[in-house]
Amino acid sequence: MAKLYFHYATMNAGKSTMLLQASYNYRERGMRTVIFTAGLDDRAGKGRVSSRIGLSSDAIPFGGEDDLMDAIAAMHAQEPIACVFVDEAQFLSADQVWQLARVSDRMGIPVMAYGLRTDFQGKLFPGSLELLAIADELREVRTICFCGRKATMVVRLDQDGRLVREGAQVEVGGNEKYVSLCRRHWEEQMVCDAVPPPHQKDLLPDTH
Repeated sequence: MAKLYFHYATMNAGKSTMLLQASYNYRERGMRTVIFTAGLDDRAGKGRVSSRIGLSSDAIPFGGEDDLMDAIAAMHAQEPIACVFVDEAQFLSADQVWQLARVSDRMGIPVMAYGLRTDFQGKLFPGSLELLAIADELREVRTICFCGRKATMVVRLDQDGRLVREGAQVEVGGNEKYVSLCRRHWEEQMVCDAVPPPHQKDLLPDTH
């Protein structure tokens, strides 16, 4: 039975690497896959998924108004699709998450979504909220805080490497803008007023 999967993590946990490897495994066996990615994230180029270790692939960019089930059904009619992959799944709308659920339920195609669970203020993204509610299987992709604990939160940095406590939920960026932390260290920086906003170097492990 096909399922809707949600692989969630903080920044820099290797989600895109896992997605690209899983897609490659299908294609190596002669099975067709389709990869979607958020159109607003063009760091790797429009319609590209890229990982930090150098893997990359073409992808179909999606916007908030796109009907993903209709798009998948049209492609499936031309050539059978073995699996659908979605990168940056936190940017899906609630309706699009349900469209993907129908792809697995009614078309029998497994859907594997990869994305962030929460934003820099510790709030759920709309797409992640719906995926956590209805996905058949939830899989956490783990990374660690500079202290060695599991990182479950993320902080945003400005162009000078200083922590940002307020702002829009969506602001695309990579290592230069986001740092993953455990809940304790995220709270110390984001909630505790007694702790001064740190510089990026203070949020990273000492390598000396």
